Amino acid sequence: MESFMTAGFWVAVGQIIMIDILLGGDNAVVIALACRKLPPKQRTRGILWGTAGAIVLRIILIFFALQLLAIPFLKIVGAVLLVWIGVKLLVPEHEDGHASIEGSDKLWGAVKTVIVADFVMSVDNVIAIAGAAEASGGDHGMALVIFGVLVSIPIIVWGSQMVIKLMDRFPFIITLGGMLLGWIAGTMTVTDPALVNPQVLPGFPKIEASDMLRYGAGIAGALLVLGVGRLMTWRQARRTAPVEAAAVSTAAGRLRRILLAVDGSAVSDRATQRIIDMRQDLADPAALELQLLNVQRPVSGDVSSFVASKSLEEYYEELGGKALASARALLDAAGVRYQSQRRVGPPGETIANEAKARNSDLIVMGTKGAGMAAALMGSVAQSTLEHTSTPVMLVK
Repeated sequence: MESFMTAGFWVAVGQIIMIDILLGGDNAVVIALACRKLPPKQRTRGILWGTAGAIVLRIILIFFALQLLAIPFLKIVGAVLLVWIGVKLLVPEHEDGHASIEGSDKLWGAVKTVIVADFVMSVDNVIAIAGAAEASGGDHGMALVIFGVLVSIPIIVWGSQMVIKLMDRFPFIITLGGMLLGWIAGTMTVTDPALVNPQVLPGFPKIEASDMLRYGAGIAGALLVLGVGRLMTWRQARRTAPVEAAAVSTAAGRLRRILLAVDGSAVSDRATQRIIDMRQDLADPAALELQLLNVQRPVSGDVSSFVASKSLEEYYEELGGKALASARALLDAAGVRYQSQRRVGPPGETIANEAKARNSDLIVMGTKGAGMAAALMGSVAQSTLEHTSTPVMLVK
């Protein structure tokens, strides 16, 4: 019992919860969409039964994964996979259009969809959680797994939108999550039985897995994920021929076509208000062509494999409508004419592409300012600046 009260135990629990939240968001989308067509009275039951089945299945899979990690070299293989998963977490995904399974209007059909989807989509979660539990849990690896999964999955299911908004607002959370996977990968590598256990493959060179070595390997793994992730993001941006954005003066009377990117946040509302104020400084306010745009991040290809395109479109439409609502209300109250649309894709790149397609004179968007988030991973505003040649006005 004393071991359950140690700092190491609770650090490992925190790692498991963070991993499950970061890697399990797509599973929450599948649960929401699979149960969408159920009658209201059955919807909660479908979510509960689907979630319960997903929890049991997840724990069973992790149990077997923990046993497999005792096989020589499997920790090293798992570490390589974790590094790749961490890198993918940092690199923006493009929308994947394939789909095959429609949400069911029958309770057990929806539950089956949730459980099957969670089984297929949980490989990354299982590897990461097994690694965290094995590295930090000592003789209580399964206790760590059960406790962490029981806490994190309900957070994912019922708080998925809150978690998504939190990660959008503080993108460094995703970066830290990717680096956490790199840390676990590094510590897994130097504790592989083939490297540290004299009784396993006696002729193979051995190392002494001291705390200093584990910490050093963990730091190296975290920095590797960060470095490769940033490099791939940079190369992805280079392929779209980014150029530096020009500075913009609010007194530019020649402005006519303006793209206003919004996400429903307070800073987004301030950007909308800036447009309303700027309108009076334009040479011809009545000639203003204002395009209101919201961009939703695409779900992963794993989700689209289990949810029909129509259901995903309804999901994106609902989120986009909520994000556009406050900007629409402000513009309507001020009597400003506009056209609104929503898109799905990497936000910064999509905003830049829309501005180019419409030959916009200016992009206006809210920003929460520079800081550790922008330095580590980059915000939507930073990504837009990297991808566009259209002048950008950032409103804080």
